[in-house]
Amino acid sequence: MRPSAATSEASSLRYNVTYTREPTHGLDVEVVLVHNAPREFLFTQDGAVETLWAYSESGHARALPVREKGMSVPANTRFLRYHYPLGARGRGRWWSFSGGLGQGDDWLVTGRSWLMRPRVADPRLRVELSVQGVEALLPWQAGPGGLYRLTAEDLVDSGVHGFGGRRCQSRLTDAVMDVAIVGRMSHLTDAQICEWLRQTGEEVRTIRRNFPHPRVSVVVYPVPGRAEANVFGMVLWSSPPSVALLVGQDTTPAALVGDWVALHELLHLTHPTILPRTPWISEGLATYLTEVARARSGRQSAERAWHELVKGFRRGREQADGRTTQEMIDESQPPGIYWVGAFLALRIDVELRRATGNARGLDHVLELLATQGSTATVGAYGAAVDAVAGGPLFQRILDEELHRSAFAGLEGLLEELGVTPTPGGVKLQPARDSLLREALDGQSASSAQ
Repeated sequence: MRPSAATSEASSLRYNVTYTREPTHGLDVEVVLVHNAPREFLFTQDGAVETLWAYSESGHARALPVREKGMSVPANTRFLRYHYPLGARGRGRWWSFSGGLGQGDDWLVTGRSWLMRPRVADPRLRVELSVQGVEALLPWQAGPGGLYRLTAEDLVDSGVHGFGGRRCQSRLTDAVMDVAIVGRMSHLTDAQICEWLRQTGEEVRTIRRNFPHPRVSVVVYPVPGRAEANVFGMVLWSSPPSVALLVGQDTTPAALVGDWVALHELLHLTHPTILPRTPWISEGLATYLTEVARARSGRQSAERAWHELVKGFRRGREQADGRTTQEMIDESQPPGIYWVGAFLALRIDVELRRATGNARGLDHVLELLATQGSTATVGAYGAAVDAVAGGPLFQRILDEELHRSAFAGLEGLLEELGVTPTPGGVKLQPARDSLLREALDGQSASSAQ
């Protein structure tokens, strides 16, 4: 089959994507090389496509094997074509969504699975992309005629993609979430799903003054045979960010009230991407702030929030089994690394409030980091903590915690905060730092100023 004629000469690369149903559901991708386009390509997540076809201007076709480190295309190549089969199993870890998750014409798939990109993401390289044959929700906003105008950098982390399904919007006070629901829910309407996400988004605003991004996209996949709301979630740092949420197909409105996964993922948007990847910070912040935000919004009581934190800390301590905090960080295994990180986040928050007379806390660290860009290092995070504290604090806490048994100071910290574990939960009572505790879990007292 000859490729289609070249399109817009204004771009260096043009992706023409067509959704197919026969013989199986998939994506036919044609890449048009224009204006000194790159000749080195790769898939960010390899293993999805084994062969692509290179076409010369005359229509001569040549098969190119897709290798682990990518492929070079012949100098006279004008078009590249490949087919990505949706629903193929056994490629990578299940949470990578390699192959996609879907039913009929409704699919959730990550861009890194199916979208081939230049090996070198030159920010000057202009890219156009169009999708035909199905309605798509991609992280980016389409222009006239449904054409996406991107850069090569957008293709590196291309986010979560929804094909088919239905659309709704969750409008927040200062942002919008574009939502694709790719599958049918047994007991929930699309409007109920979007209202749940709106309320969850507003909870994020108990941590940050404003929602962290003016627009994000969310793809919701109903998991057949599951009734719980919180099956799985993942945020990808596309630009703007995009979120995948897996909810039980048979979940109910009552179950959504107790969900924490959607809030956890959206709370990742409150902090910059930590480079290199540092789970004790990123996952620790989201885990800690999930309970804080649910208390501040009134979705759960302060007692419940502290009960959940204490329960998680104990779970982390069981996994640590006497190992040091540093050993847990080096091992970086869930769920322990989540709770080690959450405990360190709590310690930082408390020490910030002690240092500032309860005037400033972790909220203010996140506000400061937001002014410094979309990425940060561990050093930048520590510097922001010190800046909010008004002096050295971050390294002192690490020096105290890293080389002793994980959670060694838990009981003493809880006692100072007035949190007393009981057989059925916790009891909150006056103590040395109970006012700090109330600032942590009380919305009006702890909202960032």
